[in-house]
Formats: sequence, C-alpha cells, structure tokens
Amino acid sequence: MSSAASSSKTDDAAALRRSRILSSPLYYDVPPSKVPLIYSSSYDIAFFGIEKLHPFDSSKWGRICRFLTKEGIMDQKHVVEPVEATKDDLLVVHSESYLKSLNSSLNVSMIIEVPPVAMLPNCLVQKKVLHPFRKQVGGTILAAKLAKERGWAINVGGGFHHCSSEKGGGFCVYADISLCIHFAFVRLNISRVMIIDLDAHQGNGHEMDFSDDRRVFILDMYNPGIYPLDFEARRYIDLRVEVKSGTATDEYLTKLDHALEVAEKRFDPDFIVYNAGTDILDGDPLGRLKISPDGIASRDEKVFRFARERSIPLIMLTSGGYMKSSAKVIADSIVNLSNKSLIDMKS
Repeated sequence: MSSAASSSKTDDAAALRRSRILSSPLYYDVPPSKVPLIYSSSYDIAFFGIEKLHPFDSSKWGRICRFLTKEGIMDQKHVVEPVEATKDDLLVVHSESYLKSLNSSLNVSMIIEVPPVAMLPNCLVQKKVLHPFRKQVGGTILAAKLAKERGWAINVGGGFHHCSSEKGGGFCVYADISLCIHFAFVRLNISRVMIIDLDAHQGNGHEMDFSDDRRVFILDMYNPGIYPLDFEARRYIDLRVEVKSGTATDEYLTKLDHALEVAEKRFDPDFIVYNAGTDILDGDPLGRLKISPDGIASRDEKVFRFARERSIPLIMLTSGGYMKSSAKVIADSIVNLSNKSLIDMKS
C-alpha cells in the first residue's frame, strides 16, 4: 500500500471515530442536584453463583455504595446513573472482529477466567456479564465529562486496564480507560492525559492502546512478579515503578511520593485518569503487597491532592480488589477524601 493510500485510510478511520464520539448518547447533562459519583445497580454481576468461581468480588460496587449510604455521606437519589455503552461507542476503540468474538461464550469465559461460563448460552452471558461491564464503561466515559465540569468524578466501577482494542483478559472485557480518553480528546478539548495506575497489576491494556500516542503519559506502579507479565507493554510505560511482593505501607507511600514528583517534571497534564485498584491491600491473594487500609486512604488522598493543587480534573476508577474487605476500604477512603475537602459529596 502506498503512503498516500495508507494516510487516507488513517484519516478515514479517525473521521469515523470522531463521528461515533460526537453522536454518542453517553455524554449527557447531569443536573446540579447530582454529585459526581457514578453508579448503577446494574454494575453488580450475579448469575447462579458461578461468579464466585473467580476471586474478584463482583458485588463490591453495590456494597461500596451501601457503606457510603450507611456513613451518611451518600444519598442514592443524588448518584449519577450512566448510560450503557453501545456497539458504536465500543467501536471507537475496539475492532469489529474483537466485539464479534464476544458472541462466543467460550471467549468470554477465558477473558473473565470463569470456565463454566463457556457452557452458557451467549444471550445469557450478554445479559448477566457483558451488560454490567458495558454499563460500567458508560460510567467511566461520563466521569470525564463530570470531572471537567466539577473538578473530580468517581466511577464506582470501571478500571478494566488489562483490556486493549484487540484483546481482553484478567476479568477485563472492554477498554474503558482508552475509550474514556478518546471521548475526552474529542468532546472536552483535552489534549494531555496522565494515567496514574496504582492497581497492583500492570495496566497492559491502556499501555498497548497508547503505545505511540504522546498525548498520554502513563505512570504505572505495580508488582512486576504477577499477572500479566506483559513485557512488550512495559516498553510503553512512561514512568515505571516496580513494587515487589511483600512491600509494606511506608515504603509504598514513599515510592508514590517520589513517582508523583518525577511525573510532574516530565509531563504537564490537563486531565488525570486514576486507576485506584485495592488489590494492593495486605492479604490480597493476587496483589501480594502489604498495604494497610489506612495506607490506601493515604494513597488516594495523595493522588487527589496532587490533582487539586494543580487544578487538574481527575477521575477515579475502582479497578481490582480480590477480598471482601475491599468494598469497605474503598468506601472509607472516599469518606476520608470528603472529610479532607478533596471532594464535595453534597449536592
């Protein structure tokens, strides 16, 4: 193919992507009576108990909100309900062939790592598994608009950082982070995005998607000895901070402080995507780190303060976390952010 033909094909693809973004219903005007906390009861995944075969707590999103309600800082009527991402929305990043592959229950079972799902009719898999994920994708995309308007937003779900345009894995079916950023580029006049990925696992999905995009700077702080061991994707991390198994709270927070200082010197973002996985929690069987619940609250506070002091809009995604205690830890951290006036939960 000639360079001219290749350039024309690239331009056509960019134009189609832009058209899909501009015609999407995922961005809508949220009234001031709502706080920029995004959640739907559709987020939680439950089908005949099969979901319990994966260590991920697929009901944690609803439990986070129940804890916040119990603490008295959240009223369900003030929470933002997202719109489910459609096929056209997903095609902004994903290929037709990848989305078609999800019509196979076997393929979905491998991505979410629950083998019995392969035996279920795909219509049931779409309803019980993929619909909740698509709803969370809508939440992540909408979060960017809310953050631009109000300074911050939290999607109680999302953070599927192992999924790229052509490949899912690690319980991540759709590339919500990549989708969110592309929507922000087109709709929000944003041009420089920093991803701060503090999940215990490497964010290989968004790293592959933005491998040659200088508009995106990736700070990834992860345990290098666990899944996904994606050495190709590691080449595309702009600031890589490795925290080995057994790392405790004080050492972790010191490394984070230094990483944020270095990141600020290297890149000047006008938007931050914060992937706030709680699989760094002490006792998490997959993260293998030893960070205390108070340490997670301090970590989140540091990131929000970093954004607030520089007037950079920020979205937070809850991402990984493989213990039942994660939901309470996330809720407590959000309460701490509110108490420190880093977020305002009042409508």
